[in-house]
Amino acid sequence: MKKNLVMAFAAALLLGGLNAQAQAPTATPATTTAAGPLKLGYTNIDFVLSQTPEAKDIQNQLTIQRTQSENELKRMQKELEDKYAAYEKGAAQMSDVIKKDRETELQGLQARIQEFGRTAEQSLQGKYQSLVNPVVQKIQKAIDAVAKENGFQYVFNLDAGANTIPILLVAPEENNITELVLKKMGIDPAKAAAAAKPATTGGSQPAAAKPTAPASGTATAPKKN
Repeated sequence: MKKNLVMAFAAALLLGGLNAQAQAPTATPATTTAAGPLKLGYTNIDFVLSQTPEAKDIQNQLTIQRTQSENELKRMQKELEDKYAAYEKGAAQMSDVIKKDRETELQGLQARIQEFGRTAEQSLQGKYQSLVNPVVQKIQKAIDAVAKENGFQYVFNLDAGANTIPILLVAPEENNITELVLKKMGIDPAKAAAAAKPATTGGSQPAAAKPTAPASGTATAPKKN
């Protein structure tokens, strides 16, 4: 739904610009030239994020926390398996009271494992957002500066997210501001492109490894005022 609204908005902007030019009086070309045509740009925030100096450190921190959580989860699961095996082995000799106590213990341990899994995932998502959001803010500032310097009234994010169709399916390369954004952030576009090859993404920019978000987390560009 959000993607459809963005695409509809983009179409409305384009149609609005074309209609304004078609309806402009031919006797006053100076006014049209002064206003200038609507200029739309696009970039790929995920790709830019993957090329920042912070990207590798973010990925390392997330990997460490994820590994620690996975190891603890494995330990708890092993404990549950061992206690369940002991319960099954001795169940025939247990009194009803002891059997019920062991069953309650197993159920409690299973519940703790499930809760730990949920808490660990939420913690990883929070860690991801706390690490990525400041970098995304820096990227947004670079985009703002590039747009202002080059006369782009609107800039779209090419990447609509994992397993989704890009927002812009066709766009002229001259409207791709990714290299300008990288330069504004002090990143060499040529080195960024070389590091990302040979993989390619659904746009004109090569794909590259970026800090991996938890399953339900994603880097979000700050809203424009």
